[in-house]
Amino acid sequence: MKVTITDSVKYIGVDDTTLDLFESQYVIPEGVSYNSYVIIDEKTAVMDTVDKRGMEEWEEKLLEALNGRKADYLILHHLEPDHAGAVARFLELFPEAVLVGNVKTFQMLPQFLELNLTDKTMVVKEGDTLSLGKHTLSFYMAPMVHWPEVMVSYESTDKVLFSADGFGKFGALESTKDEDWACEARRYYFNIVGKYGGPVQTLLKKAAGLDIQYICPLHGPVLSENLAYYIGLYDTWSSYKPESEGVLIAYASIHGNTAHVAERLAEMLKEKGVSKVVQRDLARTDISEVIEDAFRYDRVILAAASYDGGVFPCMQDFLYHLQSKAYQKRRVGIIENGSWAPSAGRTMRAILDTMKDLEIVEPMVTIRSSMKESDMDALNQLAEAML
Repeated sequence: MKVTITDSVKYIGVDDTTLDLFESQYVIPEGVSYNSYVIIDEKTAVMDTVDKRGMEEWEEKLLEALNGRKADYLILHHLEPDHAGAVARFLELFPEAVLVGNVKTFQMLPQFLELNLTDKTMVVKEGDTLSLGKHTLSFYMAPMVHWPEVMVSYESTDKVLFSADGFGKFGALESTKDEDWACEARRYYFNIVGKYGGPVQTLLKKAAGLDIQYICPLHGPVLSENLAYYIGLYDTWSSYKPESEGVLIAYASIHGNTAHVAERLAEMLKEKGVSKVVQRDLARTDISEVIEDAFRYDRVILAAASYDGGVFPCMQDFLYHLQSKAYQKRRVGIIENGSWAPSAGRTMRAILDTMKDLEIVEPMVTIRSSMKESDMDALNQLAEAML
């Protein structure tokens, strides 16, 4: 797909529509893009490479953009293999080029590639600049967004922020060009970067002092209009504040009884005026989608069957994912089901107690096997409390 940025800044990324799982865990039905850019000036700078899966197409685009010129610099914002997978090939094409990165970049690079780089590296630190002629790059460190060596760069003439994995999203550019940005950007953020809200906040503070007209991420579209909208969402997401009012009901049901309880509770909440209620079957819904919903809404209700003296495994897996992504600042209700020795509630609560700033809403509701009329009062109390 052809992407226009400016006369001097060219897009040379590639789409991958054949990969089924991003990082071998996140479903990507619309694929993903591996973004790379080149700045054409007195000196030329290539901004990152791509995954090996797209290297051949990337090479063709790079050579076409250079139009017979050599590449002078390769800026390494992030060393994850989907962005640094073609570094060795780049150096075969341009053996005199200089790799630009920070101290941690060059500490980590030999772990991926055995290269002799004695005179081919430029180590930059916070605030350093690199002049290409009319264009000047400034470098800002962004450790743990979401790897320790991550940095971003800002080009002051065309006012471009090269944001590494920041502001990225799932989806190949060609197949998602008319898609709402926020949906897959949100799923990408919370599952890939979500644990590192503090470092993202630090980076946003640095970016606030820059006049940015374009944001060029390593995945997803180049952003050039209404940038306050995208930056505002990132501020919300990285501060762990709910984005929307609503209730997520995440349930783990073995034989359908707990699912029936979740459906009845959803009806109660809607009857009481809750405009947005989302139900997710943890046994059948991709977990990254449910993680996205859990962070999006301000309330969540967990409903699960007891299992082996604990909780049904897909619920436990979901809670451990939330824990690993620093889930916080939400109100949580609990429903457990058990036929002889209900254990799901205490198991879920023990995991929730490890997380910050969660309000566990009472009462915890216990169902014995199947929902009965005698359970309605406790369910109604929980629904009222969640209001």
